[in-house]
Amino acid sequence: MRLNNFIAPAALLLLMACSSKSPKLTNEAEDAVLVKTVAPLSTEYKPILQYSGMMATTNEAKMSFKIGGIISKIYVKEGDVVAKGQLLATLNLTEINAQLQQSNQALEKAKRDVNRVKGLYNDTAATLEQYQNVQTQLELAKENNRIVQFSMEYAQIRAVDNGTVVKKLSNEGEMIAAGSPVFIINGTANSDWVIRFGVADKDWSVLKIGGSANVLIDAYPDKIFQGIITKKASSADPYSNTYELEVKVVPEKEKFASGLFATIQLNTSPVSGLKLIPIEALVEADAKTGYIYTLNADKKTVRKVQVQIAYINKETVAIKSGLENIAEVITDGVNNLTETTRVTLVK
Repeated sequence: MRLNNFIAPAALLLLMACSSKSPKLTNEAEDAVLVKTVAPLSTEYKPILQYSGMMATTNEAKMSFKIGGIISKIYVKEGDVVAKGQLLATLNLTEINAQLQQSNQALEKAKRDVNRVKGLYNDTAATLEQYQNVQTQLELAKENNRIVQFSMEYAQIRAVDNGTVVKKLSNEGEMIAAGSPVFIINGTANSDWVIRFGVADKDWSVLKIGGSANVLIDAYPDKIFQGIITKKASSADPYSNTYELEVKVVPEKEKFASGLFATIQLNTSPVSGLKLIPIEALVEADAKTGYIYTLNADKKTVRKVQVQIAYINKETVAIKSGLENIAEVITDGVNNLTETTRVTLVK
């Protein structure tokens, strides 16, 4: 009786152990992540870089007053077309008029002093040195008068060429320092049409002066204009951290205007030795480095591989290095993977 009581619990424990192992195997199969793979495509990749900017001319001028003062009147606004010699703005002339009066009076006094000392010198009542000193004072007064008159002339701003007011930087009543820009004007006479814009450092490195570009201008939606890279900045803009590029645009008998919006497609040289993979295969990425998953030899586990990115497009990623010994990369199911995940390959 005692032996039977002992065997029954032991059998029960064995039965429980067997029943617990069977569901574990089933759960492992059910927990495997379904994945699909694709083979990287070796290719010669030619990226097309696209930027936008505003049409301008090479004859761009920042117009300013020679002297500081209070802006009395501004006669134009942004977008206005101006003619050569047209008055654009003036300062309040109260102070400069007073300086001119002082200069005129000093000049008249110097002339009188010369005439007086000359007479005394002729009468031997003044020395030669005294006569030479007043002559020097007269020359200094003349030069000072010329300076004031010159400043008087540039207490107003006039257009130096036919063009368009691109930007108005100051307003009437403002106190402005000498040389501070009031307008930015694009001249249209005897100048080339260009578009200036900033590019990222990774694009800057593959662009060359003399490279070609296709330019799409909103004002001419059915036409593609040809452009050429004429300038390439050697240092980054401290505010935008981009490198300025200048593309000259050929009008091809069309009429351009400053401020026209344009899209620029920059042509680059082909980059060989790259491999293309679907963008879905990329699990992590920054500007240059990314990660993908690939199957191990057992086809049931995966490993994470670091790759170097050349370019990213809408649907594909161009890889420079990291896929040399990899035949397939995982695409479907990649977001559910870790290096400890078990997988099932779906053909």
